[in-house]
Amino acid sequence: MRILVTGGAGFIGSNLLKILLADEKNEVICLDNFDDSYSRKWKQLNILEFGSCKRFTFIEGNILDKDELNKIDNIEIIIHLAAKTGVRNSIHNPAEYHLTNVIGTQNLLDLAVKKNVKQFVFSSSSSIYGDNPNTPWMETELPMPISPYACSKMECERLGYFSSKKHSLRFISLRFFTVYGPGQRPDLVIYKFFQSILSNSPIIVYGDGSSNRSYTYVDDVVSGIMKAIVYDKTEFEIINLCSKEKVNLLELITLIEVICNKKAIVEWQNEQAGDVPTTEGQNFKAEQLLDYCTKTELQIGLVKFYEWYMSTRAFV
Repeated sequence: MRILVTGGAGFIGSNLLKILLADEKNEVICLDNFDDSYSRKWKQLNILEFGSCKRFTFIEGNILDKDELNKIDNIEIIIHLAAKTGVRNSIHNPAEYHLTNVIGTQNLLDLAVKKNVKQFVFSSSSSIYGDNPNTPWMETELPMPISPYACSKMECERLGYFSSKKHSLRFISLRFFTVYGPGQRPDLVIYKFFQSILSNSPIIVYGDGSSNRSYTYVDDVVSGIMKAIVYDKTEFEIINLCSKEKVNLLELITLIEVICNKKAIVEWQNEQAGDVPTTEGQNFKAEQLLDYCTKTELQIGLVKFYEWYMSTRAFV
């Protein structure tokens, strides 16, 4: 298959590339603009190992550049991971999030229709559920987004629904739940906690530490994406990909302290706008449609992250 992966130099994207390129039948085009949300150097490290693969093509480009997109030919599948990320930052820059996430996604949907792409897999977010109290969330739950980032993801799903109806483009939206693991962005909580504890720096805890999350290991997310690539039963689906484990922030800190063999220095701050008290989902639909299940327990995943961090990023 000839596959376009947007945002492929990022956290989830680079982990996905490893699996896609392990299959010699796949040819992968990675489109990434090295967004300045974190270091360009880190993203270049993420894809360094693929440079010698003849089935890998890297394009430094932006999903807002329709002329650049239209140069990409003979693609069968689009896996759209590129996005402006960060719930809190979106509150201060809502227009920028709408432009990149919504307009950028529409550009890719237009490309898919023009190039007769058969499958469009979209990276959505559990943040769409917002502060809906009916946890664990099923895909039929009412969206209650409380940030521009979450709103932009919800709008992208609606655009995908329209394209599936009008153009018979198969659109699979995967709602990710707090993904972590090797390659993780440095602005995400697990990375920051490990980094701070290991360097004897304070970790920032917003609120009282009781917020709950379904932390999902990146390999499990990649597995779900791979299964969505070949799904062909319906034209449009929204599917949760989430761990069945739920832990609160203080429990997470304790687990990381044990792995690091160090106590955390905690600095308490007020809750942040856009944060929700819990993210917890059900995988029933993924199990039924994709034969999907998560396999990595949180404690094991944290150890794997620690090993990656110490061998790769601790000294970058």
